Amino acid sequence: MPVSKKRTVVLGMLGTTLDTGRTAERWEKWRPTVSICQHPDLIVDRLEILYDPKFQGLFDTVSGDIEKVSPHTALKAVPMPIADPWDFEEVYGALHDFARKYPFSPEEEDYLVHITTGTHVAQICLFLLTESRHLPGRLLQTSPLSKATKKPEGMFRIIDLDLSRYDAIASRAAVERSEGESFLKGGIETRNAAYNRLIEQIERVAIASRTPILLTGPTGAGKSQLARRIYELKKARHKLAGELVDVNCATIRGDSAMSALFGHTRGAFTGALEARQGLLRKANGGVLFLDEIGELGLDEQAMLLRAVEEKVFYPVGSDKEARSDFQLVAGTNRDLLDEVAAGRFREDLHARIHLWTFRLPGLAERPEDIEPNLDFELAACAERTGVSVTMSREARARFLGFATSREATWSGNFRDFSAAITRMAVLAHGGRVRVDGVEEEIERLLASWRKGPRKASNAGDSVVSVLGEERASDIDRFDRVQLADVLDVCKGARSLSDAGRILFAASRAKKTSVNDADRLRKYLARFELSWAEVAGK
Repeated sequence: MPVSKKRTVVLGMLGTTLDTGRTAERWEKWRPTVSICQHPDLIVDRLEILYDPKFQGLFDTVSGDIEKVSPHTALKAVPMPIADPWDFEEVYGALHDFARKYPFSPEEEDYLVHITTGTHVAQICLFLLTESRHLPGRLLQTSPLSKATKKPEGMFRIIDLDLSRYDAIASRAAVERSEGESFLKGGIETRNAAYNRLIEQIERVAIASRTPILLTGPTGAGKSQLARRIYELKKARHKLAGELVDVNCATIRGDSAMSALFGHTRGAFTGALEARQGLLRKANGGVLFLDEIGELGLDEQAMLLRAVEEKVFYPVGSDKEARSDFQLVAGTNRDLLDEVAAGRFREDLHARIHLWTFRLPGLAERPEDIEPNLDFELAACAERTGVSVTMSREARARFLGFATSREATWSGNFRDFSAAITRMAVLAHGGRVRVDGVEEEIERLLASWRKGPRKASNAGDSVVSVLGEERASDIDRFDRVQLADVLDVCKGARSLSDAGRILFAASRAKKTSVNDADRLRKYLARFELSWAEVAGK
């Protein structure tokens, strides 16, 4: 044990079984509490023994023996009445109270927490309180030697719970975290720094928390896939045992939504010939993923809020509560704050589910990730079809050049991207995509995007439609082209924040802008425009 100028203080519980013995033969057996003071290389300045007053006689014997073997050790009795030493709540409460009131002085004393004596419940509680630093010390573990050694003091080991001190453990934890993040990304080596930080945060939350998770972002950004990977990661780490129940709320709107989610009793309404369990009960012990949660009606939202908070709800037609303990993961491409302001989404439900809110960026906001996603989609296509697909160097350069340009809006995000790769792969002759195949696909994509709501017919029409001919004619051509692009984005975005994130994606990734919405609002104000005017809402 390293030399220290500090006093060594041991905190431990009296062993009502292992510390027993009154006759002279007790000196020939290993007694954990006494043995602490019998080691020449463990100098104990003070030993504090926690014990139930019912065992006062045993405490007196043990303390007397310690005074004989280590007269320099100061003994302190700590009476701690515990009615049931196997009641985790009672034992933890007593030890927690002791730790909170104890006058620790780490600058002057080193603390060792003896975890060999006491019930298994007490040992676990001491471990937890030490790990949480309520007991600011290290663990002391003692054990007997073989009977043939004739050394009743046995042996001891000191364990430091500061895991950062152990390189192998720290490295293993780092590898595990990295594996978790890679799993959430589907094995794709993404390069966008902001997205990688987002996935790192989601991995931590998924492992450590069972509170609701809200995934936002444009359609096709990958919310459903990420929700499934969150579930699979939690299950792999033994954080849950139930199944994943995946629900698209847009498909159950109306009268059927209440029954589908919460179930119903037989005869609850016309046509209810049999009772229905409901999706919430099916998700018991697992994850309930409600995609497009903003599509739920206000009545369903109220029922869902209670189910999330209290784990109980009433099936349709029943006066008996049903229970389900699930973790909620919700997805939406709407701005729920706007929905709350419009009265379409309950404020209390939003407050309950937005503790962990993660916005998945669209593909156009992650140009660095287009190349690794291209490789991933080619490999996935080969796996589906059983035919290896490659791209010529020229074809690859042409596609990546287009995919990362301003021409490529990727309005459908990864759905558009995956479809494009699949089409090129299937149409490729001999399993090799060439430039002509890329050019055909580019024309296909541009044609589909021109039909979409984001593209105005031309810059002049776009600006004139908002400002009018007279005001538009006063704007320089350079500013007019820029304003037209801004207006196109605003018309296709669901909110001011959404439009700002799209327009300022590059500068946000470099952390040069802290508030995309405010930046866009000020830009529009230069032309005396408001969000409501340009969005047409």
